[in-house]
Amino acid sequence: MRRFRITPGGGKLRLPITLRAERWTPLLRRLRKGLFYAGCALLVLFMAAFGFLYYLRVQALPASSISQTSQMLDLQGHVIDTFHAGENRQSVPLKDISPYLVEATLAIEDQRFYDHLGFDMKGMARAAVVNFTHFSREQGASTLTQQLARNLYLTHERTWSRKFKEAMYTIQLEMHYSKDEILSLYLNQIYYGHGAYGAEAASELYYGKHASELTLAESAMLAGIPKGPKYYSPYMDMKNAKDRQRTILQTMADQGIIQQNDAEAAGAEMLSFVPLGTSKQTGIAPYFRDYVRYMAVDKLGIDEGMLSEGGIRIYTTLDPEAQRAAEAAVAAGIPEQSEQQAALVSLDPRTGYIKAMVGGRDYKTNQFNRVFADTRQPGSSFKPFLYLTALQEGVMTPVSQFKSAPTVFTYDDGRKTYAPSNYNDKYTNGLIDMRQAIATSDNIYAVNSIMKVGPEKVIDMARKLGIDSPMKPVPSLALGTFPVSPFEMASAFGTFANGGVRVEPTAILRIEDSKGEVLYEAKPAAIPVVDAAHAYVLTSLMESVFETGGTGSRVSAMIKRPVAGKTGTTATDAWLVGYTPELATAVWVGYDKGRKLTPAEAHRAAPIFADYTEKALSAVPPKIFPLPDGVVSVYIDPESGKLAGKTCPARRLETFVSGTQPVEVCGVHGDTAASASGDSDAKAAQSKSWWKQLKRWWSN
Repeated sequence: MRRFRITPGGGKLRLPITLRAERWTPLLRRLRKGLFYAGCALLVLFMAAFGFLYYLRVQALPASSISQTSQMLDLQGHVIDTFHAGENRQSVPLKDISPYLVEATLAIEDQRFYDHLGFDMKGMARAAVVNFTHFSREQGASTLTQQLARNLYLTHERTWSRKFKEAMYTIQLEMHYSKDEILSLYLNQIYYGHGAYGAEAASELYYGKHASELTLAESAMLAGIPKGPKYYSPYMDMKNAKDRQRTILQTMADQGIIQQNDAEAAGAEMLSFVPLGTSKQTGIAPYFRDYVRYMAVDKLGIDEGMLSEGGIRIYTTLDPEAQRAAEAAVAAGIPEQSEQQAALVSLDPRTGYIKAMVGGRDYKTNQFNRVFADTRQPGSSFKPFLYLTALQEGVMTPVSQFKSAPTVFTYDDGRKTYAPSNYNDKYTNGLIDMRQAIATSDNIYAVNSIMKVGPEKVIDMARKLGIDSPMKPVPSLALGTFPVSPFEMASAFGTFANGGVRVEPTAILRIEDSKGEVLYEAKPAAIPVVDAAHAYVLTSLMESVFETGGTGSRVSAMIKRPVAGKTGTTATDAWLVGYTPELATAVWVGYDKGRKLTPAEAHRAAPIFADYTEKALSAVPPKIFPLPDGVVSVYIDPESGKLAGKTCPARRLETFVSGTQPVEVCGVHGDTAASASGDSDAKAAQSKSWWKQLKRWWSN
């Protein structure tokens, strides 16, 4: 039986408290149940969000297919060539980008970059209001991280799926990289127009300088280009570019990054731009650059794709000063209207480093590199290989004599004959020694020498010196009738300059990948070919080529330093291969189609050699060839080849390998006792002679 409470005074009846509680109970139960489900839902959402973020954290970002520009650098670290597959990219660390460019980019693109986590909510809200007010897309709200995600991994299509992926990759970038790393990635890949990607490539393109060297005005101009290269490139529309530059400068001033007067001064500054389509490395050493690319790909196994897109750096041995001297000497040495060609290659005999290379007179019209042409006869420039063999074998000395006169030689067991002749049929018709034969390039003496030493031994010596071209053991080998390349000749003569040690020619010092890891590093082999004493004696003999009566004497006044070498002339080819202690150089002139040379055309190799050598070494003091142990100098009688007595009317200081000098004193003049003091006197005279020669070289 229910009990009701009667209010005093006969008022309305009220339900008991217990009855009212029972009435609200179902509502409370439903509320608690709803809160429980809501809590569960929030927990699930939180766990899902956590799981999604964890998934993004452990999930690797997709591989980026962005290519980087590879570079070739000379010995001084200057870029001489770049390789890229249509996209010029050069990645550099953030510290190598001007702080002005960094601040200008942040000011105009993402002011709160270091404060947000990939998405700028304030910026998005502001852009939404502005765009709604104007009923068009007036402002964007993409952060640098969002732009980077889009540029690295996505296309620029406007779809919801692309936007979702962009957001996902943005979060991953923020998780995987620090802010500085993201900023560095952005500045190294953003497009600045005209094929230039990244701040370094853009700086080189527009200003011809590194990104680290940019001024405030240059940085503000550059920072404005990525918004629309077609509209804000100074090459396309200078007014638009200048207006945007000033907008960026004012924004930087408003944010307190720079002072207002600095912004105004930078905005008023007249900038200097590199003409579009040119670069500071255009035209330098094109034949050498082709050779380096060939060596990197074909010999060292660098993949073509890596060369074109991998951002590798190839450090080379090219000396820019020597290269300019070589190109200038070739250009000045042959008349502009002539069809005659030339080749020059020069290396440091001590290291094997190729310092200069000119493969022809005009690379634009003909890319054939004549430095490696193996169809040219070296002529008499081959003779030093013969004479070195004769000296090394001990069958001849500098005073060995043969008659300079027309001679018919028989060989192959008498079945064949060979009748060489001297240039212009000039003979002394008397006995001459090795120094005279080298200076005047006597062919009869050379063939007599090869018949005595044996052509097989000469070929063996040439092989050791780096001559790989085909040769046959016949008497004409002495006169350079088998073709060799200028490259082989320069390398071989470098062995003479380096005291008999051949260092393998080197063009590439090392190759690094885009991260600075060394992919290849040169270790040139140094191989002793002959002892230093024999190499020095040969050098002393070849110095006579540039003295009075020598075939190179006409250019001796041009050279202000000790130099040794040998000329070579055939009907179609002219050479001068020579060296100083610092450089070994081969110069060839001729026609591509084997056209015969006139006397004037044949005389062009020597001036090119002399001009180049002096200019390339203009900053290097003259040096004598170092005197090794095992060498002696004595006075000899040129007529007899014996030791000269003190009363001999004609005496010549001659250099020998110790133990091979003559011991018999010339008795014609009745002075038989000169040998006792001749050696010490000769050494004193040799020292005095060197001093006189140095003074002459210095004063020329």
